[in-house]
Amino acid sequence: MRTTSANETRTLGERLASSLRPGDVLLLLGDMGVGKSELTRGIARGLGIQGPVASPTFTILQVYDEGHIPLYHFDLYRLHRVEELFEIGFDEFVGGDGVALVEWPDLFAAEMPTDYLQVAINPGAGLTERTIQVEPKGSRFTKRW
Repeated sequence: MRTTSANETRTLGERLASSLRPGDVLLLLGDMGVGKSELTRGIARGLGIQGPVASPTFTILQVYDEGHIPLYHFDLYRLHRVEELFEIGFDEFVGGDGVALVEWPDLFAAEMPTDYLQVAINPGAGLTERTIQVEPKGSRFTKRW
């Protein structure tokens, strides 16, 4: 898929949210500034979350529970040890009653679930263009996707 603006990336996120269910995990791949937070804002809107959606870079985890499915947005960029994942309750939120979005999952690849939807966002040809690849991993998503 290709988007040409932040608004289109958010719209894609809203469409993606319509197929998400409690317990789903999305691993978001892409460099800083590529649009992971814009996609997340769209997913949040699609889940019925109306308030502002901020990047959790400094807080590591943002919890949004006012939608029809809770959203747990992780940014693992600032973590350095696997123990820190457990200190923030990663294992309690991932695969639980909501949708978990994980930015920078490659930093702790061994701790990620085996069933997830991988979303890779890369810069496109233009300044605001993005190429977004969505790939199911594991039986939870391959049956549905």
